[in-house]
Amino acid sequence: MSDPVLTALLATAGLQPPPTPRAIVEAVRAIPYGRTPAQDPHAVLEAGRGTCSTKHYLLAAALAELDPSVSTTLVHRVYRLGRRRAGEIFGRAAAAAVPRRGLVDVHTYLVADIDGRRVPLDVTFPAGPAWDGRSPLPLWCGEGRDVLA
Repeated sequence: MSDPVLTALLATAGLQPPPTPRAIVEAVRAIPYGRTPAQDPHAVLEAGRGTCSTKHYLLAAALAELDPSVSTTLVHRVYRLGRRRAGEIFGRAAAAAVPRRGLVDVHTYLVADIDGRRVPLDVTFPAGPAWDGRSPLPLWCGEGRDVLA
């Protein structure tokens, strides 16, 4: 059995136990975007960065440890990334590498049961207003087709 990820997240983020779901979401969202050496929640904390998939693996694991009754679902969205949006998210160099017609990408986010509602949460980038604990966090990707992970 692996070490509890919630304890490691609290230590990394400087949070005092017991954390709220809102504090966990904001702690994971505050982690910078970047590749990790492994697809594992602990790798995000050790590297100090994470991608859409690894940060959402971490969020799901931490929420499950906090309250096992909270249901979470990882979702992969297949969408088309255009040059303009690539520039907004990743910068000019990345946008220049995107073909004129865009490219098909897959973005991972999490849906959590909050007060009996399925709420999409996207903690990929450390930006945007603080989460209010009940509303969806907007997805960083465009419209597309969702596939359950």
